Amino acid sequence: MYNRVRFFFKNNSYKDRSKDIDPDEIFLDSENLPKFDTNQFEGRIEKPISSRTFIFFGAVCSLIISLFFMRSFFLQVVNGSTYWQRSENNRLRYTLIFTKRGIIYDRFDNKLAWNKYDESSPEFALRKYDDTPGLSSVVGYLKYPSKDKYGFYYNEDFVGYDGVEKFYNNILAGQNGLKIVEIDASQKLQSENTIRLPEDGKDLKLSIDSPLQTKLYNTIANLSHAVGFTGGAGVIMDVNTGEVITLASYPEYDSQILTDGTDEATINQYLKNKNNPFLNRAIDGLYTPGSIVKPFMSIAALSENIIDPKTKILSTGSISIPNIYDPLHPSVFKDWRAQGYVDMRQALAVSSDVYFYEIGGGYQDQKGLGITLIDKYMSDFGFGKDIPDGFFKGVSGVIPDPQWKKENFNGEDWRIGDTYHTSIGQYGFQVSPIQVVRAVASIANGGKLLEPSIFFGGNPDKFVQLGFNQDYFKTVREGMKLGVDSGIAIGLKSDFVSLGAKTGTAELGSKKQFVNSWVTGFFPYDNPKYAFAIIMEKGPVGNTMGALYVMRQILDWLSVNRYQYLK
Repeated sequence: MYNRVRFFFKNNSYKDRSKDIDPDEIFLDSENLPKFDTNQFEGRIEKPISSRTFIFFGAVCSLIISLFFMRSFFLQVVNGSTYWQRSENNRLRYTLIFTKRGIIYDRFDNKLAWNKYDESSPEFALRKYDDTPGLSSVVGYLKYPSKDKYGFYYNEDFVGYDGVEKFYNNILAGQNGLKIVEIDASQKLQSENTIRLPEDGKDLKLSIDSPLQTKLYNTIANLSHAVGFTGGAGVIMDVNTGEVITLASYPEYDSQILTDGTDEATINQYLKNKNNPFLNRAIDGLYTPGSIVKPFMSIAALSENIIDPKTKILSTGSISIPNIYDPLHPSVFKDWRAQGYVDMRQALAVSSDVYFYEIGGGYQDQKGLGITLIDKYMSDFGFGKDIPDGFFKGVSGVIPDPQWKKENFNGEDWRIGDTYHTSIGQYGFQVSPIQVVRAVASIANGGKLLEPSIFFGGNPDKFVQLGFNQDYFKTVREGMKLGVDSGIAIGLKSDFVSLGAKTGTAELGSKKQFVNSWVTGFFPYDNPKYAFAIIMEKGPVGNTMGALYVMRQILDWLSVNRYQYLK
């Protein structure tokens, strides 16, 4: 058979072709050709790839290239600085340079809190405290910088807790510095550079006389153990500058133990102690004042022309007023003893309750102040109000009045007996030792209600001038001196200093089985320099040793160790 070649022309018509024949136009009759492996595409015409395939392939490639460039733009342009910083941090580390915390001194430059470097803590200095008893409630304690298990500090600062460490933390703390360190992949130091120098904290010089503070604290502590008081506090303040010389509070914690934080047993004892060693009783303790309010009642009565200081009132041991609920049983208000006839100076010296019942609430022909004026004058002397300075702000206390009674006794009305009790510092009256010493200082200095200061030098220019007649202050000072010379405070009489004082005993408990024992006053008498207030808290009623005993021990110590205070 002959090979035949058939040409197909459009419309089956013959057409001369001058060009080469396209292979697609040739059909072979392959009957006589060698066998082909059709599974390998032998003997078969290959079909050309369509243009759509090329278009699809190009689109996919374009998309991939576009995504690549978009990701590159995102990494290098949008977040370039972030990744650069991360890269740098792989070899650059920031290290804290801890500042030196300020040192705390007492008025004689004795160190109360300072810094000490220890091999066990090479990163920063440890805080050390004077371990003498009586200083912790003033100085306070702190918490060290904290770091996680990987060694990174999540708390970079020393944080003051309580006392001077807390209230003046911003002065003591300073500012940590910062150092940048370059390391290689094997964590070896390559270079370092300080980018912020540390600023050391400032030192503080307190007004506190630390040996005197310790003596006062130990005396209060010893008497508490011996007699059964639950605690106590004492304050001595300069009546011209407001410098607080002592600010003792018993019981108290140990600053070193709380700062170190390792003695868990002792810390748990502090937390469980029902007498609360964390309470600074001198600032935040509130106590019924008892008869120590009588000097302020005297100035109020004189200012309102309630009584002449020479006018005498008879105390037979009590006064009685009709009882509207039971006419057969009048209400009786007792004096602690029958005083006879006493004028204002004598009433202060012997602490006559009847005298102050009458000038406070009135009786028969004697006019009284009334609770509204009592509230006003006690407020003038700083009771029932915050102290401006932050360190001494403490609690405001209570001066009882009709509104207070309604709020605390189911809406009950105020009665004359409530005024009598308030006049001698009982009922709902609540004051703090720092308020008392501030008020007594104003009697000693002629009416300057000072802002107490914990710093050496004090605040001599910060005071409120009380606008009372100077003769009234003089009368009260004379009555307080008479109390020391021959009256109820005779236990403070000595041949090395003259002073004025007023004691107070406030009854506590439903059966009046406990008392707060107070003594307050000023010295030297002729040229007052210091005021004092001491409270012994909740002791047995039958006890005869209290705050006056404590102050006597302090005067004796001063005569030997700080005689300059008594001149």
